[in-house]
Amino acid sequence: MTEMKPVTEATTVKAPVLPDAQTVTDVKHWTDSLFSFKVSRPASLRFRSGEFVMIGLLGDNGKPLLRAYSIASPSWDEELEFYSIKVQDGPLTSKLQHIKPGDQIILRPKPVGTLVHDALLPGKRLWFFATGTGFAPFASLLREPQTYEDYDEVIITHTCREVAELEYGRQLIEDIRQDEMLAELIGEGFADKIRYYPTTTREESPKMGRITNLLNDGTVFADLGIEGGIKPETDRAMVCGSLAFNLDIKEILEGFGLREGANSEPKEFVIEKAFVG
Repeated sequence: MTEMKPVTEATTVKAPVLPDAQTVTDVKHWTDSLFSFKVSRPASLRFRSGEFVMIGLLGDNGKPLLRAYSIASPSWDEELEFYSIKVQDGPLTSKLQHIKPGDQIILRPKPVGTLVHDALLPGKRLWFFATGTGFAPFASLLREPQTYEDYDEVIITHTCREVAELEYGRQLIEDIRQDEMLAELIGEGFADKIRYYPTTTREESPKMGRITNLLNDGTVFADLGIEGGIKPETDRAMVCGSLAFNLDIKEILEGFGLREGANSEPKEFVIEKAFVG
């Protein structure tokens, strides 16, 4: 007969309580290295489309393991969407990639970021320059009514290595064009302002090449029928990608006469330096 031992505080194992917990509602794996997921939104959370928050899981040591993630859903959405890479030996994404609906993640409800309309001076044409999962903040801004109220034209460039890595952005833009609720919210014909310019650097596709090279040699402007390139009087830009990409685009934009802005001092372009992915 097994001896029954009294349960004491010392022998009771307490399940860890996740701080700032939000529930995963949907997960979609796009490729072996990319996935998106949605979580519940805290009732008190207010953010501007284009901002990011810190999200994560408990690490093996029981302490929160957090990284900056741009919110891919617009500010009016009832849920929060995120778009992430999978790093097999990454401290966070090695675990995060296995989440499923019903699981919980940590979400610190303190949104910040520079990829917001407030950081730009008024203009007529808005450029979004993204590589990889840097598309995420623009997924938010492309569904933000103010984007179309403020600009006559919205150009989103997205550069990835392979065609499959473009699918998240391609499908989102296709959905935007067919979304009746967005048309009602923003206004009929709003999606006609969107010009989508995807490129690949490794796998063959309709448009090959790094966006930086295509800007420097004028291909982008020829393809889009834009004379004179980017002009500081009319053009505004937001940039989100790797550090090297951000620096290259910054140099190109400054070559056209644009100045880098911030929340406290709006100018002609902004770069998200804190984005991870």
